[in-house]
Amino acid sequence: MPEKTIALNRRARHEFSIEDSMEAGIVLSGTEIKSIRAGKVNLADAFARIEKGEAWLVGAHIAPWEGGNRLNHEPKRDRKLLLHRGQIDQLLGKTKAKGLTLIPLKIYITERGKAKLELGLGKGKQLYDRRREIAARDARREVERELADAGRR
Repeated sequence: MPEKTIALNRRARHEFSIEDSMEAGIVLSGTEIKSIRAGKVNLADAFARIEKGEAWLVGAHIAPWEGGNRLNHEPKRDRKLLLHRGQIDQLLGKTKAKGLTLIPLKIYITERGKAKLELGLGKGKQLYDRRREIAARDARREVERELADAGRR
């Protein structure tokens, strides 16, 4: 069974140009992993930061589990990311030197049942960059449409 994608951050690739990505584990409580497996995750406003030598996921919304009790988790709490020391140092250096941002791209469940986060290093796009990308995508679609029509004739 291959990995199962639970949530994608679709805005991330639209608003940032992603230079590099890596996999990180997430420290979760019992009700959080149950909500993730049920697909109740939103990464739209989430980002990651490095504080005191630890990586943290900030702003990700994991809905409270319906079957939970008074010990249910806080939906928007900060969650620790599991990375090697070398990876954290590398990310810290790139974010400080180049002005890059750590953006969560997707959450998925591995074959072994663990929740993982794909973390991307991205640089924010300007509005004109986004417009240029949309125009190029539309032109590419138009060319493909014309080629498909020519093939049918």
